[in-house]
Amino acid sequence: MKNECYNCGKGKLLGRQHTHHRGVAGGRWKKRAPKTLKVFSPNLQKVRIMVGAVAKQVNVCTKCLKRVRKDIVDKKVPFFKIVGSTDLKKEAAVASK
Repeated sequence: MKNECYNCGKGKLLGRQHTHHRGVAGGRWKKRAPKTLKVFSPNLQKVRIMVGAVAKQVNVCTKCLKRVRKDIVDKKVPFFKIVGSTDLKKEAAVASK
């Protein structure tokens, strides 16, 4: 499986990590706080979804997963159908009350 979201394509980002410490000499250029490279990874969860008539396990970011669950509670058509989730059955029961 790829390390990106099945729905939105969110993947790893490369950025710079900066410490907020002023450094040893209190702000001198020579001993300033270092900036280092960092890989920012998305929060991906493995979820079984229906693709056509086949259940498939894919990685989905939590933002998309939250949106699908909210659509189910609000009785809208979600992006994809999640297979075998007990949490969704509880949420649907609460929404129907």
